[in-house]
Amino acid sequence: MSPSSTQTPQRGTGRGIGIRTASGSDERAHGQLHVYDGDGKGKSQAALGVVLRTIGLGICEQKRTRVLLLRFLKGPGRAYDEDGAIEALQQGFPHLIDQVRTGRGDFFTAEEATKFDRQEAQRGWDIAKGAIASDLYSVVVLDELNPVLDLGLLDSEEVCRSLAAKPDGMEVICTGRGAPRPLVQLADLHSEMRAHRRLGQAGDGAMAPGMDGIEIYTGEGKGKSTSALGKALQAIGRGISQDKSHRVLILQWLKGGSGYTEDAAIAALRESYPHLVDHLRSGRDAIVWRGQQQPIDYVEAERAWEIARAAISSGLYKTVILDEINPTVDLELLPVEPIVQTLLRKPAETEVILTGRCKNRPAYFDLASVHSEMVCHKHYAERGVDLKRGVDY
Repeated sequence: MSPSSTQTPQRGTGRGIGIRTASGSDERAHGQLHVYDGDGKGKSQAALGVVLRTIGLGICEQKRTRVLLLRFLKGPGRAYDEDGAIEALQQGFPHLIDQVRTGRGDFFTAEEATKFDRQEAQRGWDIAKGAIASDLYSVVVLDELNPVLDLGLLDSEEVCRSLAAKPDGMEVICTGRGAPRPLVQLADLHSEMRAHRRLGQAGDGAMAPGMDGIEIYTGEGKGKSTSALGKALQAIGRGISQDKSHRVLILQWLKGGSGYTEDAAIAALRESYPHLVDHLRSGRDAIVWRGQQQPIDYVEAERAWEIARAAISSGLYKTVILDEINPTVDLELLPVEPIVQTLLRKPAETEVILTGRCKNRPAYFDLASVHSEMVCHKHYAERGVDLKRGVDY
């Protein structure tokens, strides 16, 4: 395992899958088409995580970077947790982000779709086509485009033709369940968020109850840390617009060093709202392989855990992100039992998010009320394509 949020499969090592460090990665110039779908949680959160990274890249480097967040099926008549944080970033950095929301906020089936729904879908897609053709944006996020296509509100073939003709350097991210086959075939990355259902004592076929407010994002696919960043953005936004006491802690293991673009965006939000968000990285800026752990790896892992344990138990934070804690436990840098006991005793109003892949399933997985497994169907890294700052890390 390694200290980065960007994952590059390395076959045949016998030691698991390595992840390039942020500071040591080459950066690709070519844009990729990403598709996040599936019935599990984390798809729109992953899109928000990329938004956070892209804005961070624009803040910390003098690069031509701008993101369009186009949100289908999320009309302006309904409020979302992340709204406050996105508006704050727009106010502080208007040259880095544009946001458009279309449609209505309530759920409907294909049979219940109205003329208004089709018009709103077309309005959103017309904006998307213009943005893609303009080459003004480095990243275009088409949040919930997949269900729009699945509902038949847009012509999938026409959408795919436009996406296939996107500018070479542009990243396009499509989210939502029900991605049509032509879009999946066109994609350079396809990560399925699969809802992991546990069979337990609730009866045959029933899902054993987990504790409210514990979410786990794991699996081989892309989107775990990115979803956690999106979750953090939602929580910060909730604190800005709804509950000023909603404080957020983002703790990241195995990710020491610099080069992570989200840091600049988080720091900007901290500067404007210092009472709402805290952020800490731990670990070396190097890959940690099983069997090659160094004493500093144990010290750094324990240091971050002591902060996490105190933060969760105190009730001071309403959202605590424990990014890459799963591989930290899998590498035996932290024992499992203290984590289990801390989660069992956490305040009811505190939400804890745990991320990262792991070979061996830790006992605290059984406590989760949400367990989303990122299944990798396709990843450009497997074709030797480099990762990209502001998107992958």
